[in-house]
Amino acid sequence: MWKRLSAKMEMIRRYFRYRCEYAMGFADRETVQRVELFLKDFNLVPEKRSVVTPAREAAGAAPAEARDYERGNEGIFCGAALELKDGTIITGSNLSLMHAVKHLAEIPDKIKLLPSHITDSVKNLKTEILDEKSASLDLEEALIAISISAANNPAAQLALEKLRELRDYEAHMTHIPTPGDETGLRRLGINLTTDPNFSTNDLFIK
Repeated sequence: MWKRLSAKMEMIRRYFRYRCEYAMGFADRETVQRVELFLKDFNLVPEKRSVVTPAREAAGAAPAEARDYERGNEGIFCGAALELKDGTIITGSNLSLMHAVKHLAEIPDKIKLLPSHITDSVKNLKTEILDEKSASLDLEEALIAISISAANNPAAQLALEKLRELRDYEAHMTHIPTPGDETGLRRLGINLTTDPNFSTNDLFIK
């Protein structure tokens, strides 16, 4: 029974992967159609994956919940959902791994894992020195920043210790992640699927 369910979930994960690869030009339409037929033969729908609908709902709610100065990325709002081992699903406008880690470590939301002087330094490096367009930290950069913060921040140290527990967690994003986010998620062992949407109108990565 468990093996059968695992096989079905893997089939749905492949469906999302092939659709994203098709959107990025790495797969042909025939490959996507083949996996779509597999889903149909087994009476499966993508929404059977528990994190898909919550992520899409988060993306739909993001414009209404955004403050005046928050307009998404070029007007594009992303949604994400991460399912913890106890069945709790954490949603947000991005894949809020830090919220998940705080939940696991029982760290109150109001406690910051990253002080502003660290994030400001990284953002300054990206925009002023490396001449990057986005000042936002991707997951790999955020994890490195948290490891630096952990030297003087017990909460950040506790969060780092909980990162290992994220392995094999299920997650879904409504938009294709940046290379830095994707690499970080893969190294953490998180099973990520995404809808075949781009999170920016600029498809050229510097």
